[in-house]
Amino acid sequence: MSDRSIQIPGRNSFASPGDDAIPWWVRAAVVVGALLMATGAILALVNPAMLVGPHEEINGAVRVFAGYLFARNGALAVMLIALLTLGAKRALSQTMILVALIQFLDAGVDCAEGRWVIAPGVVVFGIVFLIGASKLSRSPIWSVRAWK
Repeated sequence: MSDRSIQIPGRNSFASPGDDAIPWWVRAAVVVGALLMATGAILALVNPAMLVGPHEEINGAVRVFAGYLFARNGALAVMLIALLTLGAKRALSQTMILVALIQFLDAGVDCAEGRWVIAPGVVVFGIVFLIGASKLSRSPIWSVRAWK
């Protein structure tokens, strides 16, 4: 055993100290994603008119759903930053998969409602998060090993 290797608790293999680091591009994607989600959350709470078309009426129903969007996006943004800060790779990977799924569903809604301009960006955001989650788990996300 070389002096550069350390025992990873719970495993029978050895790894170098840098193996557990979260790659810089995954960190950047998580920070940018969390900022985008936090921005959407704040906009939904402060100015829900920005979530609808220019001639749409803002009523109680819109405010209720804007509140739900604030809660959803705000909670996910906080969790992404907290897990990144803690270096909790498995939990961060799984949260990134959840965020990616939400993005894909949002893109589907965007397409169904004719918002073709923003749908590709939402899909790219989801794909980057899926690739990052796979990198953190060291397994493809469709593999059971990625989830254990």
